[in-house]
Amino acid sequence: MNATVVIVPGWRDSGPGHWQSLWQEGIPGALRVVQDDWVTPTRNAWVSALEKLVLEQDGPVVIAAHSLGCIATTHLGEAATARIAGALLVAPADPERRAVLADFAPVPYAKLPYRSIVVASSNDPFCPVRLAGAYARAWGSEFVRMQNAGHINIDSGHGDWPLGLALLQSLTDEPASLLARRTSIEPLATL
Repeated sequence: MNATVVIVPGWRDSGPGHWQSLWQEGIPGALRVVQDDWVTPTRNAWVSALEKLVLEQDGPVVIAAHSLGCIATTHLGEAATARIAGALLVAPADPERRAVLADFAPVPYAKLPYRSIVVASSNDPFCPVRLAGAYARAWGSEFVRMQNAGHINIDSGHGDWPLGLALLQSLTDEPASLLARRTSIEPLATL
């Protein structure tokens, strides 16, 4: 497939040491969407920037989204959605509970036309796991529930995050061992 990995950070971006930043550095050809305003996000601007990046690629893309980036991904239009081969949607945001994210509500509840995996934590302070599970059901996504993993970011101890890398690999045709070598992150021995 040779899909391009597109990193889609959430509100306030993903800083150094975050799994998204490490993957961007380690996966050859990986791209990261850049937003003009990471602090006061607007749906139109965020979705437009992501659509532009996806449509600029010569082939299919695999999305690696976090938090509000997950919600932006579900708002994409048909042309960009048709280019997506798969999406890893990690710790989706709840824009109805945070006023600064309200422009992203309502969250689309339509089935996604590509394979997707939603990963959520039982104690995510930004989105109840039940809501994340409801998103997964509505989107037709596989659902991975992590126990006490917080917001699955650097603050909750998820730097390299090998489980996430294995899940990303499951959305591509590339063997896990090759992807892990390319990112200098050791694969999980159990996978």
